[in-house]
Amino acid sequence: MSLDHNLYNALRAAFPTDLDSPAIETDAGAQGQALVYSWRDLDRASAMMANLLASLELPPGSRIAVQVEKSVEALALYLATLRAGHVYLPLNTAYQSGEMAYFIGNAEPAVVVCTPGNFGWVSKLAFQAGVSHVYTLGDDRSGSLLERAVHHSDRHQPVPRAPDDLAAILYTSGTTGRSKGAMLTHGNLLSNARVLKEYWGWRTTGGPEGRGDVLIHTLPIFHVHGLFVAVHGALLNGSKMLWYSRFDPKKIIARLPEATVFMGVPTLYVRMLAEPSLTRDAARNMRLFVSGSAPLLIETFNEWRERTGHTILERYGMSETVMLTSNPYAPDARYQNQSERRGGTVGFPLPGVELRVSGDDGVALPTGDIGGIQVRGPGVFQGYWRMPEKTAEEFTRDSQGQSWFKTGDVGKVDERGYVTIVGRAKDLIISGGYNVYPAEVESYLNDLPGVMESAVVGVPHPDFGEVGVAVVTAKPGATLSAEDLIATLKTKLAGYKIPKRCFVATELPRNAMGKVQKNVLREQHKGLFA
Repeated sequence: MSLDHNLYNALRAAFPTDLDSPAIETDAGAQGQALVYSWRDLDRASAMMANLLASLELPPGSRIAVQVEKSVEALALYLATLRAGHVYLPLNTAYQSGEMAYFIGNAEPAVVVCTPGNFGWVSKLAFQAGVSHVYTLGDDRSGSLLERAVHHSDRHQPVPRAPDDLAAILYTSGTTGRSKGAMLTHGNLLSNARVLKEYWGWRTTGGPEGRGDVLIHTLPIFHVHGLFVAVHGALLNGSKMLWYSRFDPKKIIARLPEATVFMGVPTLYVRMLAEPSLTRDAARNMRLFVSGSAPLLIETFNEWRERTGHTILERYGMSETVMLTSNPYAPDARYQNQSERRGGTVGFPLPGVELRVSGDDGVALPTGDIGGIQVRGPGVFQGYWRMPEKTAEEFTRDSQGQSWFKTGDVGKVDERGYVTIVGRAKDLIISGGYNVYPAEVESYLNDLPGVMESAVVGVPHPDFGEVGVAVVTAKPGATLSAEDLIATLKTKLAGYKIPKRCFVATELPRNAMGKVQKNVLREQHKGLFA
């Protein structure tokens, strides 16, 4: 097998001919002033860091665990890890000592990089676990990593890698038991990036500066969306990024005329819609708005189209698979050249992805039926790090012996081929023997006057085994009555689907990517009917 498949080589080959042209322009952030990094800067910085890693004489494929704030230097460290032939392990900056101890113990990284302020407790955990090298990296270009790297050469030949060699391990959120480390290869990540480049119509010419697409990057880079979708998209297209370490809706809207592509989670779109400055004129140069990582409310979808003249493209992916489906950017010849972006759906399976909806018996279901979503394709991960039993549980074989990954999501495919996600299998409520899909109940709640958003979770019940509990938030200026909401629902849904209790809250708990943390709500209300 050829060993020239290091992902960095493909990204580097897409850099513009003019390496001194701007690659990333930051906001003021921690530096106190905006900075401009050229493509040459990215190449040189990642080379010096890769040479630092090489000087440590680590075993091939060593894990490099990174828990730092978002910065261009942190991105360079990711690129350096690829160049050096090691495995990148990004960790959420919100993780505390108990979580970090688990990740370090499970992944056994050779190097840990943390923020300067966390060095005391992180280094203690790392050294206790046998890690030999701990560095710091601040979002203000400070830290021991840069102090050491600057003494190394700014030229580096990437280590040869095969498509099946690991490039990254992403730990899942761990809402049901311990987090699992999804192993993604150079081949997984490159194949997905190339498909998205084509399917989303990335352009090398015709942008505001004449050089093609410009991406506004506001997402974290410890996650699939921010790193493997947004960053890979820009780098593989040689596109400039306007880089924000923190999301500020006013600042982002002010920069829209300079950009063509924006990727965000639904919460970011809601926050921008609250700003009067969001107009069709502000979005006049934009080509594509992408939403993912959490469900996009149909109200947000419609209001965005009305305010900006743009239709948000919603897509679907996972840590284990990167992107799986997408609403079309342009007519899709596989589906009668359909080009409609349909709110409430996540579009079609991407080219190369096979998707089926299966029943509990593993048999594919007819069109329109709800069941478990299973997928196969070049982006599907190798398995969970050091969890062979769990890996075996999550894959199944069909009658032809083909292997499918069970995503854990519940959904359906309509007669036109559009995929709709109904919810997570673990969120399914079985009440008195009946299946209740929270997403269905939430869709009715969200349509009621005054309701901003809702979340429905299942909690233990002595008679029914499990019942639904709804938590809703109100639109600005609206006053909600939990009793009235339940009474209205009873006129719209079957009795077994009606939540037994409803609570009005100021906000719903969310993780860093904007997903509602239903595990938190379940824990809060688990004793309601005890």
